[in-house]
Amino acid sequence: MSAPKKISESVIRRLSLYLRILESLERAGQGTVSSEQLANHSETTAAQVRKDLSLFGSFGKRGLGYGVPELARRIRTILGLDRRWRVALVGVGRIGSALVEYSGFEERGYDIVAILDVDPSKIGAEWGDLTVNHITELENIVRERSVEMVILAVPVEAVPAVLDRVTCAGVRGILNFAPTTLRVPEGVTVKNVNMVMEMEALSFALSKEEGEE
Repeated sequence: MSAPKKISESVIRRLSLYLRILESLERAGQGTVSSEQLANHSETTAAQVRKDLSLFGSFGKRGLGYGVPELARRIRTILGLDRRWRVALVGVGRIGSALVEYSGFEERGYDIVAILDVDPSKIGAEWGDLTVNHITELENIVRERSVEMVILAVPVEAVPAVLDRVTCAGVRGILNFAPTTLRVPEGVTVKNVNMVMEMEALSFALSKEEGEE
């Protein structure tokens, strides 16, 4: 299955939503689903559903809809969820600690295989089957444990030094929780999680609704 080189972030987000809808339908025992049904559940249009899926090939049959298990399987493949991913977490403060405990990562195929920090009081601590290592061990750990992604949950002031280590170690995927823009070499993909910005978007939406009343 070939995909276009450039796919928008909004398309990927909708694919993730379609997958969750399909998995819910599959658990309910539903065998087929129409683009209209997917659209109703995802608050988009049937035309948008068909357009999104057409970017990745041919799906379903006209008049018959999509087979739920088959479409779910193909979207998992598109999203890279047909394999396991090895992840290192850097920073075990409040956010990092919560991420370590989050079961959704493992359920989706993301295995946290290393935890690193700089705080002497945390080095050597046990988190399940893992021991917290010092950040200076990052390069060796990336190589020895075949780390493919890194989650950055460190203070802003620590980002430059940690980022240098991560990119020099050859990691190509970074999930960044620090409220700062990362400059990375070509070939490295960064996804930012800025909770303050999301809250600001939420407060804007609520303020807009209040202004329209």
